[in-house]
Amino acid sequence: MELVSGLLLVKKPVPLRSSSVAVLIRGFVADVSCELLYRNEEPGPVEVVFKFPVDAEAAVYAFQARLGGACIQAQLHKKKQAQEVYGDALAGGQSSFLLQQEGIRGDVFSCSLGNLPPGEEAVLTLRYVCELLLEPDGAARYVLPTVLRPRYTPSGWNGEDVTQGIPRVPQGKLPYTLSLSATLQSPHGIDRVFSNCPLTPLSYTAGNRTTAQVSLAQAPPWDRDVELLVYYVEPHKPSAVLEAGLPGAKPGSLMGDPAVMVTLLPSVPEALPAQSRAGEFIFLLDRSGSMACPMDGRVRSRQRINIAKETLVLLLKSLPLGCYFNIYGFGSEFESFYPQSVEYTQQTMSESLQRIQLLQANLGGTKILEPLRAIYRSPCWDGHPRQLFVFTDGEVGNTQDIIAEVQRHRGTHRCFSFGIGAGASTALIKGIARAAEGSAEFITSQDRMQPKVLQSLKRALQPAVTGISLSWDLPPGMQAELLRRGPKVIFDGQRCLVYAQLRGQPQPPDTPMGGVTLQYRIQDQTYKETLQFPLQPQDGDRLPVHRLAAKSLLLELEGTMGAGSEGDRHRALEASLSSGVICSLTAYVGVDTERGQPVQGPLVRRDVPLADFIIDYMEVNDCVSIGQVSIDHICERPASIVRIDEPNHRSIFGRLSRALRVARREPEESPLLRLVSLQNADGSWDLDPRLAAVLGVNETDTRRMIPSEDVTPSVWATVLAVVWLHTRAVGQRDEWELLEAKAVGWVRDRAGAPLSKCLEAANALLGCSVSPAVFGL
Repeated sequence: MELVSGLLLVKKPVPLRSSSVAVLIRGFVADVSCELLYRNEEPGPVEVVFKFPVDAEAAVYAFQARLGGACIQAQLHKKKQAQEVYGDALAGGQSSFLLQQEGIRGDVFSCSLGNLPPGEEAVLTLRYVCELLLEPDGAARYVLPTVLRPRYTPSGWNGEDVTQGIPRVPQGKLPYTLSLSATLQSPHGIDRVFSNCPLTPLSYTAGNRTTAQVSLAQAPPWDRDVELLVYYVEPHKPSAVLEAGLPGAKPGSLMGDPAVMVTLLPSVPEALPAQSRAGEFIFLLDRSGSMACPMDGRVRSRQRINIAKETLVLLLKSLPLGCYFNIYGFGSEFESFYPQSVEYTQQTMSESLQRIQLLQANLGGTKILEPLRAIYRSPCWDGHPRQLFVFTDGEVGNTQDIIAEVQRHRGTHRCFSFGIGAGASTALIKGIARAAEGSAEFITSQDRMQPKVLQSLKRALQPAVTGISLSWDLPPGMQAELLRRGPKVIFDGQRCLVYAQLRGQPQPPDTPMGGVTLQYRIQDQTYKETLQFPLQPQDGDRLPVHRLAAKSLLLELEGTMGAGSEGDRHRALEASLSSGVICSLTAYVGVDTERGQPVQGPLVRRDVPLADFIIDYMEVNDCVSIGQVSIDHICERPASIVRIDEPNHRSIFGRLSRALRVARREPEESPLLRLVSLQNADGSWDLDPRLAAVLGVNETDTRRMIPSEDVTPSVWATVLAVVWLHTRAVGQRDEWELLEAKAVGWVRDRAGAPLSKCLEAANALLGCSVSPAVFGL
């Protein structure tokens, strides 16, 4: 792919004036309406093309326009047919609008409005519904994607770059605005709402706090996705929502019968590192140039790569003795710490920690496929299930190829993926986790990476869950039909979502309850989770459960289309057209047929620009766009081979380099990380000056206060470290819980009777009051 044709001045009019988003959040489902206001201030007709990010699992189900006083509903067709309808309309002088998904399982959409007459306005409205993530602290997380980074495309790849040709301007020079308002509903009560952008005060519209409203207090900056964290009074409750089918739809069809969304919260006992020695843990870290960028888009905030390095330290310290591990870094090329995974020992851990400190975001582009293939070629260790942890900012173009590669090897491993920073591809991050039955997390400016990653390590360490099955308890004449595969993996604390249709005769209001039971085995014990729900379906016009069920089915079918399954392709097309949920095979198109006269004049295309943080770093004062370029491309190729056509901007690469050096002013290492860095692989600490400095005590006094001759310095040091964690770092418990459990297990195996005296002396030395229960006393 050609890197860049030069720097292009962007001084053309942009018809898009504003984007207004209205969100209805019910529990863990969001129904979203997005209005795009266009105004043509040019002397002739224009065609406006707007590419924007959408969550890869969102179900886009409606598209309409208000043109010249008329409201026109777009219709869903096969994609090629919709494109032909749109093209024919433009050729005939008619106003038309088109909405399509870019690529298979894509998270980028393209919205085109053609033949907008001079002096006229148009409002395009698209609607979608999406599931909300459950955060570790219980919040429901809604994200409005606004950041679309240029995607890195490997040389030789013949796929389409969906971000190619999008103009880029400094965020302060974008000619359109964004607003968002949210209505919140929950029968369990709404406690509070947080955001990464300023909000208006939460306004309750019901006395029992089951309904509330909130809005953005001001237009948000374009360097981040807009996030809402909604906390409910009682969030962790299993639930079932039964929704009536679409009136007039054929019984037995996807939209004709009632659909149920079941949310279960199965409980799985945790395995502590001291108890589990099995597992091969492979950490695949993005070291492309974009990982040198700040987490939140501000020059002086922390770099993604340095936060990832700290997280790797915590991961290494939390692994159990006797497991196997390896660390890979990738960019335009890749490298690994070891030729193949090695046993986790004090020596291999110490060597790896030293190498982690030297890691930089200096490997150029984002070629993730090659290291994945190398990992899959390496032999697995018998009795040690492979767990793959992928850390990336997700700025790649060949997403489908990567997901397909992970899916081909899904029987040999689980994949836990982490999208770092705003703009991480939801298609990639969620896609590889789904393909290998792991879990996906997103880490943005408001998050600490460590708690989410350590939560995933806990899931990887948990006992294997087998024999997963679903059974339904329904009245005679009714049966449940799953709309996608049933759950294949269960993690503690993670929701288990089931979509099904209920076939048979509608039930009168006095019909008994229905039920669903999830059964699974852990080691030799069988567990059951049962949920009862009323069989009277809820009526509604938006049908969010049906749309989400259809999207879930489409994701599953599209995942197999690349393998040449014509049957799945036909099923996906049928599901999309019947449900109204767009997919890679379909597109929405509408035509203004009420205008009496064709629009006159030559048609001029205008592409809506997006914000570019690279330009902001360089403090470019003119409105400049870097066409077809990502920071990974810049870092991959030397400036000498890049043709820059504008003489005034020949210093772009030098200015970028200086700006990124400013971003490298990292804060000092935290006391927690300093303490953790001193821990040994077996969970113990050594009594030395470095530990005393972290604890804030004098080493001589510390040695003098060893409670008895039976207590070794290492046991005493480890007790002190554990006490320090429970008092000085209690707010970061999620980050040290696993390594602390390893330390406690080590102490209990060696301290014996003097352990209670050790704890008493440690509390006295550090001025704490840690309970004996911490050590199982």
